[in-house]
Amino acid sequence: MRHGFLRVLGNTLNRWTTRLARAGRGPFSLVRHVGRKSGKTYETPIIVAPAEGGFIAELTYGENVDWYRNVVAAGGCELVVGGQPHPVVAVEPYPAEAGRRAFGVPARWVLKLLRRHEFRLLRTGD
Repeated sequence: MRHGFLRVLGNTLNRWTTRLARAGRGPFSLVRHVGRKSGKTYETPIIVAPAEGGFIAELTYGENVDWYRNVVAAGGCELVVGGQPHPVVAVEPYPAEAGRRAFGVPARWVLKLLRRHEFRLLRTGD
């Protein structure tokens, strides 16, 4: 069931949010990553918060989503924030409380209410 939901999400909402992220509009950023098996380049919209050393990402669907697994396997990716590309050179675990604080209010409250606890620092090389 979850896999089917993610497929529907990817074919509907992600198309719209990807367009916004490419244009540098709205809260969405793009992760440009290379498939572990296919070698194809993909773009996945996510929401990040700026932090010292890079950007904080909340893993809404956990560590088993393709974009995250591809980035970890490759050791990096390109993150496009506000239309500007940033090379990601490492992905590091990030403490939950600090991760929630990185996001502004009301997003911080929503993350706490939803008990989100999986955050990663996408360390940039710029």
